[in-house]
Amino acid sequence: MSLEDKKKWDNKYSQNSDLLEPREPSLFVKKYSALAPTKEALDLACGAGRNALFLESRGFSVDAIDISKIALNVLKSRAKGFINIIEADLDSFNPSKEYGLIVKCNYLDRDLIERSKDALKEGGVFIVETYIEDKNNEKKDSNPNFLLKKDELLKIFKDGFEVLESKTFWNESFEKYKMKKAAIAVRRV
Repeated sequence: MSLEDKKKWDNKYSQNSDLLEPREPSLFVKKYSALAPTKEALDLACGAGRNALFLESRGFSVDAIDISKIALNVLKSRAKGFINIIEADLDSFNPSKEYGLIVKCNYLDRDLIERSKDALKEGGVFIVETYIEDKNNEKKDSNPNFLLKKDELLKIFKDGFEVLESKTFWNESFEKYKMKKAAIAVRRV
């Protein structure tokens, strides 16, 4: 992401304060985080930290990465001290250590997923949840580069991973637009 992208995300959060409200974690994070072999987690594109805060409450030490200082400041104010908050450009971010759990929700960057796979310990769990192409999506102007194709997550994780669950569903009721999502939880083998 460039400086322009950073400004875009900071503006999005400052103009839509409802995006910073406390929210429930992803159902996949709630369901599969306990299967992580260690309590070290990476939350990519964490925003205000709904998943990072949940993981912290479950005893995880979390590296929470985002480009928006506004969202990260909100996360910092809610954290209890076990979240390492990192402001970084996700276009060039490369995890520098291994994790038992990696989470990436509501932001699609295929290259980032690929760069992050090697940071997952053997037996570790990787969870991806984001929007998918669907003719019934309410937000018709979505950039198709930021929408998953049908079964794309299964293809991304076909080698070296055991699929724990993969499904599509409608997004949470607190989101602005009704959009179809896809989610996958995999374990590194």
